[in-house]
Amino acid sequence: MLTNQILSAARVMGLQARRNYGVSAVLLAKASDPIQQLFVTKLREYAQKSQSAGGKLVDATPEIERELKQEMEKLAKQYGGGQGEDMTAFPAFKFEEPKIEPINANA
Repeated sequence: MLTNQILSAARVMGLQARRNYGVSAVLLAKASDPIQQLFVTKLREYAQKSQSAGGKLVDATPEIERELKQEMEKLAKQYGGGQGEDMTAFPAFKFEEPKIEPINANA
């Protein structure tokens, strides 16, 4: 009886080992997809250009810069931004504690 349980457990463990090896072999293989490699290359290229641009638009022409400025001015007018106010910054909120009057328990 104990021998049957040991043999059964050994078969199950062997099956699990084969399955785990089959799955991990795929994961350990280096991806050789040319589309994936091109995507990674372009991401690295864009990151390098973005750093050299110093936070501005990458490969922007003067026409695109002018259009961006016009759109930012339009947004400032539409949403109440004042002259020189940075509309790309997250707004600062101030929450004041409300005055709570004590409840008159006698009334």
